[in-house]
Amino acid sequence: MKNNLFTHIPRELPQEIFEEVLNTPNVRIERIVSKGQVTPKNEWYDQKENEWVMVVKGQAKLLFEEGMVEVSLQEGDYIDIKAHQRHRVSWTDPVQETIWLAVFY
Repeated sequence: MKNNLFTHIPRELPQEIFEEVLNTPNVRIERIVSKGQVTPKNEWYDQKENEWVMVVKGQAKLLFEEGMVEVSLQEGDYIDIKAHQRHRVSWTDPVQETIWLAVFY
């Protein structure tokens, strides 16, 4: 069945949308839609899976705990986050949607 990453996005986004696109025993793909949301203060993602993430539309910033390094991501930018590499979303565009494609492996 055909789908599109840019459809079915509500006009208002009071919270991020996490939508599973594909799930197999070895790979999981999610579409994430943000609009101004960030990871709550003092919380960090510490995932048991590797995550390859790309900003398809919009822009965002990720903060990595080790070295407190912040990485800005624009449309088309991607990054590979290793398992247990603690990170958080420190900024997403509050004016337009940021659409992420996350591949967990």
